[in-house]
Amino acid sequence: MSSELNSLLTEQQNPDTVHIDEMDTGGILRAINNEDKKVAMAVEKALPQIAKVCDAVYKAILSGGRLIYLGAGTSGRLGVLDASECPPTFGVDQSLVQGIIAGGVRALYEAKEGAEDKPELAVADLKAIKLGPNDFLLGLAASGRTPYVAGGLEYARSIGAQTGSICCVENGLISQYATFPIEVLTGPETVTGSTRMKAGTAQKMVLNMISTTAMIKIGKIYRNLMVDVKPTNAKLVERAITIIQESTGVCYERAKSLLALADNQVKIAVLMGLTGSDVEQCNGLLRRSGENISKAIKSLKE
Repeated sequence: MSSELNSLLTEQQNPDTVHIDEMDTGGILRAINNEDKKVAMAVEKALPQIAKVCDAVYKAILSGGRLIYLGAGTSGRLGVLDASECPPTFGVDQSLVQGIIAGGVRALYEAKEGAEDKPELAVADLKAIKLGPNDFLLGLAASGRTPYVAGGLEYARSIGAQTGSICCVENGLISQYATFPIEVLTGPETVTGSTRMKAGTAQKMVLNMISTTAMIKIGKIYRNLMVDVKPTNAKLVERAITIIQESTGVCYERAKSLLALADNQVKIAVLMGLTGSDVEQCNGLLRRSGENISKAIKSLKE
């Protein structure tokens, strides 16, 4: 291990788990759990940085841009995971939030470690999706030094795209390439250098925050309910009906009827139930209110 890599916080040996190989199952689990407890506190310290990214992502989406995650290994897989969960959760097009991983799709289930050392591959991957100045690129690298991610961020900035980064070390290299860097200092891992653990957990938490906050701000949530969920299977149909009931206070049968009248558009069904307006009126209300139900209801009272 090079001295440069060895100096990274994520690569240092954890004094609290030095004897983990001598512990019984309960001891191992307690040691891992004790380390995991530190993650949320580390994320909390980074909230001001995370807020800046959230606001920038929101502005990018409003301008017609996309949120693109770029990473390698565990970081890249987490980006792809978060991106892939946005369409079923928030009803957005699959192109709005995208995850790109060094080495391509096969790297999701088969290690392609060499790909992370080639910044030119990131440039090619970003050109392939036609990254533009309205997009927001978020680079992910626990170590903060992955060449693939740094190369992608540098290219994004060169074409005028907004950039952010997430790493788990102080003064990470990728932070220097990002307009809005996030550094979550999770400390040495339970198993030395295994950043799939605390660093991975931290990145997943931050990605949850960024995508969820952006979706809330663009009107995909009413109260804390997923009103843009797509009822594409039996489970999701029942969830949609429940959301309509909880939002409006109507009975099950009325909620089911509203969903049918709204052509399976949960948000329209909710607004119909709350206002007594028809489908066309509700569509107009939402267009004028930025697709936000709360704003649409307030506009009727003004």
